[in-house]
Amino acid sequence: MQTLLDTHPWIRFLAAILIVVVAVLAVSAVASLIVRAIARRRDWAAILIERARWPFRSLLLVVGLWIAVRIAFPEQDWLPALEHLALILVIALGAWLVCQVFLFLADISVSRYDVDVADNQVARRVRTQMQIVRRLVVVVIVVVAIGSILLTFDQVRAVGASVLASAGIASIVAGLAAQTMLANVFAGVQIAFSEAIRVDDVVVVDGEWGRIREITLTYVVVVTWDERTVVLPCTYFTTTPFENWTKYGSALIGSVEFDVDWRVSTDAMREELDRVLAGTELWDGRTSVLQVTEATGGFVRVRVLVSANDSAALWDLRCVVREQLVEWVRETDAAALPRQRVLIGDPAEEIAEATPSAATHAEPERERPGLFSGTADGEERAESFTAAIPVQRIESPDAGSPADVIGR
Repeated sequence: MQTLLDTHPWIRFLAAILIVVVAVLAVSAVASLIVRAIARRRDWAAILIERARWPFRSLLLVVGLWIAVRIAFPEQDWLPALEHLALILVIALGAWLVCQVFLFLADISVSRYDVDVADNQVARRVRTQMQIVRRLVVVVIVVVAIGSILLTFDQVRAVGASVLASAGIASIVAGLAAQTMLANVFAGVQIAFSEAIRVDDVVVVDGEWGRIREITLTYVVVVTWDERTVVLPCTYFTTTPFENWTKYGSALIGSVEFDVDWRVSTDAMREELDRVLAGTELWDGRTSVLQVTEATGGFVRVRVLVSANDSAALWDLRCVVREQLVEWVRETDAAALPRQRVLIGDPAEEIAEATPSAATHAEPERERPGLFSGTADGEERAESFTAAIPVQRIESPDAGSPADVIGR
């Protein structure tokens, strides 16, 4: 048997392949059993099996075949070329395995943060940063793998010195040629770690209201309210002002405006607003304000301010308030309907008829809540805009007494 193996290298090669296949299957089976045993108690083990199974088996198989060829044909002329090919495959498969392991770790890190909760700012921040980091790491691993493969060629190593000598000029040329792409890449990294925007943030860009769907190294995907997809370069969000409605929270205040007649009863309209808000789940209970903001041009401008937990609920709430108050004005307070007047006859008589008697003002006037007064929420909002400027006391260098200095 030993003589037969020594005489026929192909038989020796087939025997080595058989041993390699058995060894690969055995190692793979043992590793799979260990990980599956862990998977019964840990969910992450199943994710690891799914990601690393094929690159791990492929790497073992190539290494095993490389060993089998060296054992079966130790002194063949074509052996160096075949070993070079095997080395390239090992580097490529190793990079594949490293990428899959890193992606597994990234998935485990992200899975700890749930975005399907009310307060998900931390989760969205982590997911946004991990999207950028995983792309960067994968690109670095691929570049290192390609560089390692190129260095296996003698010709590439021979020109390495000249390439390094001209690296300064080459870097300048490459920088000028790829400045737009590099600017987007750096902008993508800046977006990820500056938290200007995060995945699932609600933004207004170019007059379009939408939600951030994806952030890559070079572009950002925004899905608008009407399900259109807008793709913007990362540099847009670092060079152009935009609105982020969920930067510090999702709760918002919205306005609904009406142009009505001067005879409108604002107290009755305010009571109707309270009734409408009490009957809908869209209102979050924070802000309910009805104010007259203008009284010019023959009309009275009534502005209603309401609040909701997020932008989508606020839009529907504004539509509900607008619809209900329009119906109330039309059916209950027809005198408040906007109209154009043409005065014919004696103006004094018309004014006397239109002037209400003093009895209509007999009831005590109740306190009317405003945007910055009347309620605890309004008072808190007013303090944020009217807080006193901090005064720093320093010693006056001339008089030797304390002096109040503002903004120094």
